[in-house]
Amino acid sequence: MNELLNYFQNRQSEIIKSIHETVEIESPSSDVAGSKNIVDWFETQAKTIPCVANIERIFAENYGEHLIIRAFNQSQIANQKSQILLLGHTDTVHPRDTKLKNPTRIDGDKFYGCGIFDMKANAVLMLEILRAFSEFNLKPKNPITILLSCDEEIGSHSGREIVEREALKSEFCYVLEPSAHGKCKTGRKGTSNYTLKTHGLPAHAGLEPEKGASAILEISRQIPQIQDLSAAEIGTTVNICTINGGTASNVIPAEAECSIDVRFTKMSEAERIDAELKTLDSVDNRVKLELLGEINRPPMERTEAVIKLYEHAQNVADSMSYSFGETQVGGASDGNFVGALGIPLLDGLGIAGDNAHRLDEFIYVSDIAKRATLIAKLLSE
Repeated sequence: MNELLNYFQNRQSEIIKSIHETVEIESPSSDVAGSKNIVDWFETQAKTIPCVANIERIFAENYGEHLIIRAFNQSQIANQKSQILLLGHTDTVHPRDTKLKNPTRIDGDKFYGCGIFDMKANAVLMLEILRAFSEFNLKPKNPITILLSCDEEIGSHSGREIVEREALKSEFCYVLEPSAHGKCKTGRKGTSNYTLKTHGLPAHAGLEPEKGASAILEISRQIPQIQDLSAAEIGTTVNICTINGGTASNVIPAEAECSIDVRFTKMSEAERIDAELKTLDSVDNRVKLELLGEINRPPMERTEAVIKLYEHAQNVADSMSYSFGETQVGGASDGNFVGALGIPLLDGLGIAGDNAHRLDEFIYVSDIAKRATLIAKLLSE
C-alpha cells in the first residue's frame, strides 16, 4: 500500500501534466473531431503501457469515438471468463472555446479546468493505474477493461449498447465518475427526458387575435399538470427545465415547446410518469400536443451485492486512513445501465473535487495519489 502511494506521489507531476493535456483537448458531446482528438491522446498513451493487450476504437456517427482498452492477455491471467470493468467517458458539457473563460490552472490545492472533474482527470487516472500495475508487475485475478464512451453526457444513445455488452462480461464494475465530496455513489436515480411541443394557430395579435390559438398559452396550462406528477416523498421529481416559443412580439404564437426532466428511484414510477404524460389533453382543442422522448436510464439500486463491494472498499480505505464513505444521488450515469443488469458496481470513484458542469469545476491535487492508490488496491485484490 505504501509503495503504491509513494509511486503515485512521485508520479504526480506527470499525472498533472497528462490531466492538463486532456483538459486542453476540448471534446464536447457530439463534436466528432474533438472526440477523435481526445481518443487519439488516450490511445497513444495506452500503447506505452506494457500490460495493455488490445485497443479498440468504435466510431459512432454524429457522436464521436468510443474507446476500449483491454489489459492483461491470456498468458498473464488465469481467469479469463470475467473481467473487471472500469467505466468512464471522454465527452464534456462545455462547448468549444470554453477554456478561454476557464483556463486550465492550479490554484493552491485546486486544479481547475473544463471537464476536469467530470471526468477527464479520472480517465487519466485509469491509465496511470494500469501503468502502476506494469511497474510493480501486479496481476489482478481478472483481466481489466477500460471503456470510455463518447456520449454519456447526452444520454449514451450510441454508447449504451457497448456499456451493456461489456458489463455482461464483467464480474463487477468500477465507475470513475466524479465523487460526491470524496464519497462513492452506491445509488443513483433513473432518468427520463421528454419534450412537449404545442402546435397552435398564428394570427395578428392586434387586428384579429381571436383567429389564433396560442401555443404558449396552451403549454403554460400544461406545465402545472406536469409538475404535479412529482412524488417527492418517494424520490420522484418532474421538472420543466427549458421553454421556447413564439416568432414575433405581435403574432399569436403557433409553436412552443418545453423540456421535461424526470428522476425516480423505482422503474414503476418511471412507467407511471410515462403513461401520464402520454395521456395529456390540450385545453384548447385547436392546439395539438406532441410528446417526444422516453425513459433513458434505469435507477441504480443499492443492492446487497453493491453493499458488499462498498464495504470491501471502505475496509481498504480504512487501512490507509483515507476518508471515503458512500452516498446516493439524483444524477445518473452509465453506471445505471450496469446496475440494471445486476452487475455489482461502485460509482463516483473519481478524484475528489466539486462544481461538475460549471466553469469553476475542479479536483483536489492532494487527492490524486490517494484515490489512485485506493483503486489500484481494489483492482489488485
